Amino acid sequence: MPPALRLTRALVDRLPARVDEEGPVRGDPTPPEHYPNTADRLLAEADPSGLWVFASGSLIWNPRMPVAERRHALVHGWHRSFCLGPIRRFRGSPQAPGYMLSLDRGGSCHGIVQRMEPGNERADLIALLEKEPPRPPKWVRAKTAQGMVRAVAFTMDRTWWAYCPEGPIEEVADALAGAVGTGGTMAEYLLNTCEHLAEAGIHDSHLWRLQDMVAERLERLPERASI
Repeated sequence: MPPALRLTRALVDRLPARVDEEGPVRGDPTPPEHYPNTADRLLAEADPSGLWVFASGSLIWNPRMPVAERRHALVHGWHRSFCLGPIRRFRGSPQAPGYMLSLDRGGSCHGIVQRMEPGNERADLIALLEKEPPRPPKWVRAKTAQGMVRAVAFTMDRTWWAYCPEGPIEEVADALAGAVGTGGTMAEYLLNTCEHLAEAGIHDSHLWRLQDMVAERLERLPERASI
């Protein structure tokens, strides 16, 4: 079993639940044809067993698609990293930007592969793509106890404007402990990810160190008064 978490809901609740301030939308608008065209390509390339999606972060606890089957999986060539940002909307603000998890090149990553429920794959895949960063996902080979699975993975493109190499761990912990946006806090995002990794029996030593450091920072804050 993974080590116990120091970060708790009570500590996350010491932060404001949300703020109203949002930064501007960055980057060029995504062409509307990107989503159906990408979905059609992925479905044409998918194995007959169905469309599998590799979840390494929030897709584990919020899959954003109907799931027929889940398996613990290991993917080589990619690692979990807070390399998407700085986020100034949703879970961050212009005053306190956050960083989201993505898959960056190198190493390996334990996560969950999820097979999409059959029957409405095209519409479900388009809906999923619309909620993820607008970069074409990649196919990865995911090793599971039942055998190898080809899965779609939302990986980071290092040439994209939103790519930000993960910085020193102290700076990342500072950002995650302070970032709050219209959609919540980065501390809650980190806690959700760690809790669901633990439920799957997955221990990511880097995330566990980060959650410990974020918890230590939140322990310095006073408890918020109940309303």
